[in-house]
Amino acid sequence: MTILDQINENKRTEIAEAKSRVSVEELMASPYFKRKPNSLKAALLAEGASGVIAEFKTKSPSKGVINETAEASEITVAYVAAGASGLSVLTDDHFFGGSFENLAKARFANPETPILRKDFMLDPYQIYEARAHGADVILLIAESLTKELLLELTLKAKELGLEVLVEVHSAEELEKLNPQVDLVGVNNRNLKTFEVDVQTSVRLSKLIPDPFVKISESGISDPESIAQLRTAGFKGFLIGETFMKTDDPGKACKEFIDKLK
Repeated sequence: MTILDQINENKRTEIAEAKSRVSVEELMASPYFKRKPNSLKAALLAEGASGVIAEFKTKSPSKGVINETAEASEITVAYVAAGASGLSVLTDDHFFGGSFENLAKARFANPETPILRKDFMLDPYQIYEARAHGADVILLIAESLTKELLLELTLKAKELGLEVLVEVHSAEELEKLNPQVDLVGVNNRNLKTFEVDVQTSVRLSKLIPDPFVKISESGISDPESIAQLRTAGFKGFLIGETFMKTDDPGKACKEFIDKLK
């Protein structure tokens, strides 16, 4: 069983438990259902945008604890001040130390910034959760979903006013895309082995249809690689560990973005 298999198995148990605690109707009663979501797509395509989607996470299966003292409000505000185009907040607790509390803190502190709920989405219920806790975008991992389920989740997200980022790692997974998807992310980290290669984005870039905004995810540790990725057509760059492993993630983000100018 791969790490992704383990994560998905655990996630199905979590989803069942969440459904037993909180109904969809209760989620829809959240004040966040009344707000207009921010567009990550528009933010990435804006003139002069850094393209950086700065991620808040405290641990991962491959690295263990990354930053156990990190505070979501403080760091995400610093990310935005540094020039990040968007934010990504982990909500998986068991494997990544994430939480809806962190998402809520980031949302409250950054009302105008698009926020991605980073989790392993397998059920429409999770999309209601995302909307209820203030997310603007959801992540769908192609490897975890059939083409039919990916379409079902995409349509539910669009119904609820959220944008959809589909993550792929191979040419075969691109066949699962549908026209309703907003953004396509290439994960440079193999979710089966957790090995990282930024060239994965470069290799797949020509295979991603033009209507989709391209995002490169994971393993981006130096500003120089952004130039190559931009040449390959990428508008977004999801970066977490590079910032979070430092004593001051906000400062690390600013220094990184300053070098892009």
